[in-house]
Amino acid sequence: MKMVFRDHFKLNDLHDEIIKKVLEIAMIQVSTHYGSLPSPFSFFVMGSAGRQEQSVWSDQDHGIIYLNQGDELKSYFLALGKEISKGLYHAGYPYCDGGVMASNPYWCKSITEWQQQITKWMLESSWETIRYLLIFLDGRSVYGESEYVERLKNHIYQTANKEHLITKSLSNTLYFKKGINMLGKLLVETHGQHSGSLNIKEVGLFPYVNAVRLLSIKERKQETSTLLRLEKLSETWFPADGKEFYQQQFLKLLNYRLWFGDQTDYDSGHYLAINRLTKEQTKEVKDIIKNGTALFNNVRRLLEKEGSYGDE
Repeated sequence: MKMVFRDHFKLNDLHDEIIKKVLEIAMIQVSTHYGSLPSPFSFFVMGSAGRQEQSVWSDQDHGIIYLNQGDELKSYFLALGKEISKGLYHAGYPYCDGGVMASNPYWCKSITEWQQQITKWMLESSWETIRYLLIFLDGRSVYGESEYVERLKNHIYQTANKEHLITKSLSNTLYFKKGINMLGKLLVETHGQHSGSLNIKEVGLFPYVNAVRLLSIKERKQETSTLLRLEKLSETWFPADGKEFYQQQFLKLLNYRLWFGDQTDYDSGHYLAINRLTKEQTKEVKDIIKNGTALFNNVRRLLEKEGSYGDE
């Protein structure tokens, strides 16, 4: 029997509880084979989990930061990362196709190694390394020393002006799938498994997520969820009622995905079955998508107009 979730916030709290339980079991398993924990650490999640914007299904995006260095510690925490990834997979969370998991040495490092890697990302500033920085900035500690994640984010922000992080982040997120055609109709999938459905993740959620993240980076905020980022932004960008408006629009979109999405599996959870919507609901979805696109374009124009993308 398919479970029905109606509350976005309770669902994301449940995801957190499952992740923490898997982590606790993994720690017991690893301690049995490798001994007690050798260093303080933080286990953090990224992507939709980091932003607390998961639907019923979610894949894995996570990492580990540990305090001390050494080959033995590296082996220990990689073993823990692999055990966590395996446990989450068995709990119903597919592996990340891009390998953004604590089982990958790239995402499981001491805090000093993390600082070195982030500096390298900033200096290289390729499309891929900027994407890694954006992924990391959505990171949220769910277990252990949360200040490790905060410290590394501050390390990014300290060099953001010099390396023009905002400019490069804008270029990295500039293009997203259109959701409405010239005639004002929703652009649904025309073939394949999801034919007739709307990719609500790409056409609806991404413009809000990307626009608000850019402003959050601009103001060097630590918050990760789009709703909290909007709340914490200064009124330089929006008056209070403007922030509240976009919060309501984004939450409505999350609820449409939750209530009307095909939740058969992880991939299908990104699609909205348009034929399940009333005429009024279809119009509201169109308006929310239009408002998200307008928000992103407005943020882009504001940042481009400034001419200097880092803090003065």
